[in-house]
Amino acid sequence: MNKRSFKYAWVLDKFKAERERGITIDIALWKFETTKYYCTVIDAPGHRDFIKNMITGTSQADCAVLIIDSTTGGFEAGISKDGQTREHALLAFTLGVKQMICCCNKMDATTPKYSKARYDEIVKEVSSYLKKRSTNLDWYKGPTLLEALDNISEPKRPSDKPLRLPLQDVYKIGGIGTVPVGRVETGFIKPGMVVTFGPTGLTTEVMSNVAVKDLKRGFVASNSKDSPAMEAGNFTSHVIIMNHPGQIANGYTPVLDCHTSHIAVKFAEILTKIDRRSGKQLENEPKFLKNGDAGIVKMLPTKPMVVETFSQYPPLGRFAVRDMRQTVAVGVIKVVELKNPPKVTKYANKK
Repeated sequence: MNKRSFKYAWVLDKFKAERERGITIDIALWKFETTKYYCTVIDAPGHRDFIKNMITGTSQADCAVLIIDSTTGGFEAGISKDGQTREHALLAFTLGVKQMICCCNKMDATTPKYSKARYDEIVKEVSSYLKKRSTNLDWYKGPTLLEALDNISEPKRPSDKPLRLPLQDVYKIGGIGTVPVGRVETGFIKPGMVVTFGPTGLTTEVMSNVAVKDLKRGFVASNSKDSPAMEAGNFTSHVIIMNHPGQIANGYTPVLDCHTSHIAVKFAEILTKIDRRSGKQLENEPKFLKNGDAGIVKMLPTKPMVVETFSQYPPLGRFAVRDMRQTVAVGVIKVVELKNPPKVTKYANKK
């Protein structure tokens, strides 16, 4: 491939297509330790064609490390209105990542090399922490990346609420069976618990053998005996239009990214147009929303999915809206109307 700049990414990228094309396609998990934390790296793709996978990885993160291209033209393109750096920072915030470390990469390709002026220019847009102190950057007095990681605050998760565990992926491991992977957003999970997977309503026991085909990325595990997660029939959301070239009217059907789920959702009815800061109603049943507008919208998923109200389960109640290969809106869910009752497997019936 003769792409020297890809040598470190090559180590993390495991798929043949990734190594042949020189780009990250899907997320990969790696671990390391600092003096304070055990860290899991979710290596996410930066290429626009694979933004869905980047969103899945980001939705599972407690802290984001944003890698910034310091080269002339590279930084400007990334931070521009339609740039990937700007979009990734927006998506991280939208998906609930409260802490971000920014690293300036390719400082050896600035003019002149390792330019403090270039660094200061970038700092005007983003706060920067670098991977390590270099003799080429003797003017830099900030923390290293590892020090910055040790400085982040430990996240607090509401363990007193019912279990919600969005699935990041599902694996079939020989000698073990089906292994769903995800992050516990609320509540807790333990061996022997009877769990329900929304939106299908499949109910089974933790440690029992469930077929891989019955579980998918975007499903949500919950305690079957404590407010189980169920399929949403429709939901009403507060939406802010951020980057759409035209007008959004009833019937608009973009992709909605909520937790690890990516489903096309129909804007069934724009109920009201509101002031994006005060929430005051400006217009009832407007014909459309455009850039800068905010509104209350009734949404219909085109496929089964689990969402929750932002007030009860924030990680499952905030979302990004994608269309035309870019993020066009963000929002939070105010009301959810459920659809179907769950089904129970033989393992759960034994309980």
